[in-house]
Amino acid sequence: MKTPIEATPLTNRAGLVQSALPPSISVIIPTFNGARRIGQCLTALLSQAGSRDLEILVVNDGSTDDTAAVVGGYSGVRLINQANSGPAAARNRGALESRGSILLFTDDDCVPMPDWLDAMLEPFADPEVVGAKGIYRTRQTALAARFVQIEYEDKYHLMAGLPSIDFIDTYSAGFVRERFLEMTGYDTSFPVACAEDVELSYRMSARGWKMVFVPKAIVYHTHPATFWSYLKKKYKFAFWRVLAVGKNPSKGVKDSHTPQLMKLQLLFAPALMAGLLIDRVVRPRVSVSAVVIGSFLVSTLPFVGRALRKDPVIAALSPLLLAARACAQVLGVAGGLIYARRHPAAIRTDLPA
Repeated sequence: MKTPIEATPLTNRAGLVQSALPPSISVIIPTFNGARRIGQCLTALLSQAGSRDLEILVVNDGSTDDTAAVVGGYSGVRLINQANSGPAAARNRGALESRGSILLFTDDDCVPMPDWLDAMLEPFADPEVVGAKGIYRTRQTALAARFVQIEYEDKYHLMAGLPSIDFIDTYSAGFVRERFLEMTGYDTSFPVACAEDVELSYRMSARGWKMVFVPKAIVYHTHPATFWSYLKKKYKFAFWRVLAVGKNPSKGVKDSHTPQLMKLQLLFAPALMAGLLIDRVVRPRVSVSAVVIGSFLVSTLPFVGRALRKDPVIAALSPLLLAARACAQVLGVAGGLIYARRHPAAIRTDLPA
């Protein structure tokens, strides 16, 4: 006869034996020159620790500011110092040195809500779940940040209700440690915090492993406060996404995070340029460029409709902002394709898949 503390092991389809006992948890935060940011994150996490079997690991990725001293002032936080190697390597280092059966990741500029740990851990009660993803929110009032938040919520709308996802961002991420290490973690060929999380998610999805969306797992974040910084970020994301898709070609058509209309809108800038050229050279009865602009505006209506219910000002600006986003993204895709062609070794295929 089992005593009350003995649990019946559960085996999932990924081959893991999981206990019904509460899991041990490792929260991993990579940081580079995060002295001014990381305090709020650590305070929020420590307030949720309670009696859990929890460790918080900060991987200081070669910071040149006072990051080490700031982190050292927090009791219950383990600091790991390393030479600057990039965020993917920092997260992997934290995973290797962790002891928790569940790995949770967030970023040094994120402030988890008081119930974040509970929300992130809840999906892992299902022995089939290997990964989980939470969401961003912001308290900013700048127009650019408000637009970014609605853009994220547009993607969350796409993911809501899906039984499984293939896209886990590092700002609010959770994995079964054994499976994370089996995949050798994040691909360190990505030198910046961009698309390495996408690429790992794609590889896990290819194995048929179950990952879930957890909208209750909320972290607050500081989004780009200007439209110029936002557009630079969209260029960077598109650039590195090319490499992530190059390593996982099947995800180029569709994933659980990227609206298909966003991909269609990437054609706006080249189509408009072609339309303007045709209008000038051929002079058709119906302006091709006008048709392109009209079609693009129609494609923005779903986003505008959802934005209208939350922020009418952003809804009114959305067609123009979505056009600017499409231009930045198509330039990023072009840059990524050129980079991949010049550096074929960047499309690594030697990681576990």
